Amino acid sequence: MSNKLKIITTEDGSHSLYNEELKETYHSFHGAFKESIHVFMLYGLDSWVMNHPRKKPLRIFEVGFGTGLNAWLTLVWAEQNQIPVLYHSIEPFPLPEDIYSQLNYGDMDDAIFHYKPYLQRLHKADWDKGVIMSEYFNMKKENTTLNDVVLYPTDVVFYDAFAPSKQPEMWQKEVLGKVCDTINPGGIFTTYCATGQLRRDLKELGLEVESLPGPPGKKEMTRGWKK
Repeated sequence: MSNKLKIITTEDGSHSLYNEELKETYHSFHGAFKESIHVFMLYGLDSWVMNHPRKKPLRIFEVGFGTGLNAWLTLVWAEQNQIPVLYHSIEPFPLPEDIYSQLNYGDMDDAIFHYKPYLQRLHKADWDKGVIMSEYFNMKKENTTLNDVVLYPTDVVFYDAFAPSKQPEMWQKEVLGKVCDTINPGGIFTTYCATGQLRRDLKELGLEVESLPGPPGKKEMTRGWKK
């Protein structure tokens, strides 16, 4: 797999990966770091806490562990906010150490530089079992697919699969339905994707759907709330 991946630098200075087989990047060219913060931290975790200030712990399901950026930022967020997080992520194609050891996310913000070692710890953590990563962050990452994984009730979904044009099977209504069925009342489904078909499908699956301002370089993104 690693011979099909190339580390690239996006416009905000953070790394992403280019999958030569799919001819697709793991993040936006306009900034991997800023995209993840915008889509998953700001419109995911921060929004959930504003509406559920007393509920703990927070359960998160991520589709696509990938570079570990979303998981790492969530760990930082959990520690800074002192909110316990149970993080469940899937990834059928884990990155090899020669790739993830070069990623520069820990150098992007001096205020969180001291969390840098956790990025490699997340990658090196055992697959397919729960691991305590820090005081406020427990993680279970599974080397499996969305079709095969057993899901748990969740509060926030990070839907970070490759784009529908590259991985259409990940955006089929039946697949989305498996995820939406597990979202707790008041829970959030957030994604960078902004296609009309996705929004129609999420509405038919019972979510209240919002079109929100997208991250740098993207006009819109999508968020759904479980009624």
